[in-house]
Amino acid sequence: MMSLVRLIGFTTLTCGCVTGKYREIATHREITYVEEKGVGCAQHNHRRNHTLAPARFGAVLGGPVAQIAHAS
Repeated sequence: MMSLVRLIGFTTLTCGCVTGKYREIATHREITYVEEKGVGCAQHNHRRNHTLAPARFGAVLGGPVAQIAHAS
């Protein structure tokens, strides 16, 4: 099933992966996709064009954020 989404912004993680944060138009749910995998990234769950699950129980998705760019 496909849904319409609006880009919120991009984030570069310290591992080098670039993620895109999107909001579904119908449900307002926020979704994070791995847009590009970093060359030196060792995280097996950072796969290009796949979603990242929201952090639960204190878990962090890929560590600190290196840079954030917001869509205009």
